[in-house]
Amino acid sequence: MIRRAVLLIVLLAAIAGTGFWFATAPVRIDPALLAAVVPGDVQRGMKVFWQGGCASCHAAPGSKGDARLVLAGGVNLATPFGTFVTPNISPSKQGIGDWSLEDLANAMMAGVAPDGRHFYPAFPYTSYARMQTQDIADLYAYLKTLPPTDNVAGPHKLGFPFNIRRGLGLWKRLYLSPGPVLAIADATDAVKRGQYLVEGPGHCGECHTPRNAIGGLDKGMWLAGAKAAEGKGVVPNITDGEGGIGDWSEKDLAYALESGFTPDFDSLGGSMTDVVQNMAHIEASDREAIAAYLKAVPPHPNGYPTTPK
Repeated sequence: MIRRAVLLIVLLAAIAGTGFWFATAPVRIDPALLAAVVPGDVQRGMKVFWQGGCASCHAAPGSKGDARLVLAGGVNLATPFGTFVTPNISPSKQGIGDWSLEDLANAMMAGVAPDGRHFYPAFPYTSYARMQTQDIADLYAYLKTLPPTDNVAGPHKLGFPFNIRRGLGLWKRLYLSPGPVLAIADATDAVKRGQYLVEGPGHCGECHTPRNAIGGLDKGMWLAGAKAAEGKGVVPNITDGEGGIGDWSEKDLAYALESGFTPDFDSLGGSMTDVVQNMAHIEASDREAIAAYLKAVPPHPNGYPTTPK
């Protein structure tokens, strides 16, 4: 009787383990998505680079000017889940020098590394999944022109269970989707363009939207503000809701993205100073499109706890 019980437990464990293995398997993008892509254009790729804020995480901390184009990695992102260390993505052996376009597309749109491992969503592939593959092809062409560096970034510093990458397969089933976050009726062309930039390459929601206990975005509070990922301070509400940008015009928003200055003559601080450096490189029409989309987002109250007075 005991032997049968033990065998049953072993069998059930084997079935559960097999189910977990298949349910958590990395899923690459459909190769057909790349079938219509033409060779990347470097100049367009440069625009995508700044839209996506690649230098903010992959250049050395404090880099200025051309040094922001040396994507050596090594930035430490301290979060409640542990510390994530950004990798070298320069065109070197230690970076992505041996990557194909398909490798980059799978990394950005599916969170899957060339060796088949899951990437952690500190790399915002949940937003990049909404990008157009031609934009990724253009970005790939531009990245190949940047200075190579042989820097090897250190490993992530994560405890159990977050150090088990395979489990991210289940997380992705819940939170990785290429579909748009919002359905906006009668959207203008500017709003549509802004939606693509904000929800896709700009990945604004990754910081400005509250997360649940396992790191999933609460899309019902899209862009309502959140606790900072580093655990200190808050990221502001950028909807028209209470505590947000209701008093800002589209012109105010576009100017703030370019200059860093707010309508009340203050300046954007924290990580937004780096974002402004990126936004200053994109076309004025794109900054205006981002502003148009933000004003079209449904208003929400602040998505983070306020400090009692």
